[in-house]
Amino acid sequence: MSETSSGRSARAGVPGIPVSRRGASLVLGGALLLVIGFALWNRPQAPPAESQPSPEVLGVPVSAVETSPALATVHVSGAVAAPGLVVLPEGSRVADAIAGVGGALPGSELRLINLAAPVADGMHLDVPWAGDRMGPGIAPAAAAGSSYPVDLNRADHEALTGIPGVGEVLALRIAAHREAHGPFTTMEDLLDVPGIGEGRLAGMRDYVEVGR
Repeated sequence: MSETSSGRSARAGVPGIPVSRRGASLVLGGALLLVIGFALWNRPQAPPAESQPSPEVLGVPVSAVETSPALATVHVSGAVAAPGLVVLPEGSRVADAIAGVGGALPGSELRLINLAAPVADGMHLDVPWAGDRMGPGIAPAAAAGSSYPVDLNRADHEALTGIPGVGEVLALRIAAHREAHGPFTTMEDLLDVPGIGEGRLAGMRDYVEVGR
């Protein structure tokens, strides 16, 4: 075959690839497309996401879920950091009430109190100081017609010991201060009595008055 006829034969097909190899490439490409299509067609479908059951399906009424727990309001006074009212969930203990007002102060007599006792709504919890007379430390709030408030300028020793947080020793100190310095003029004058600080005075305010 001459050089001219060979050049024509090369231009008649794909340059550099014989006609037989071109056909084989087409067949192989078609087969590959069939395999890919078959694989996509038979691909496993993802299961639908399960929806969360509503409260009714679980048998729990919505009203029961939204119900607030019962609460108890307790008055805490005496040897604590911040005497006053504390609101606790029903079933709380005396220890929870004391913690709710900042905890007991140094010099308190927690051994006189049952910290595991349950609290009740309207309870008055008085945390005693060292030297206070023995007592349960828990009492109902002062009711109308009771002996409170106690007049600091007229009360005798027995009446002074009836003030929550005031024991035998402190009552003697109050009486001695009154005799030495004259009648109390303001409630803050009690701070001059040894053993009475801001915390104890705050717990006494609801039970005493300064008479003229």
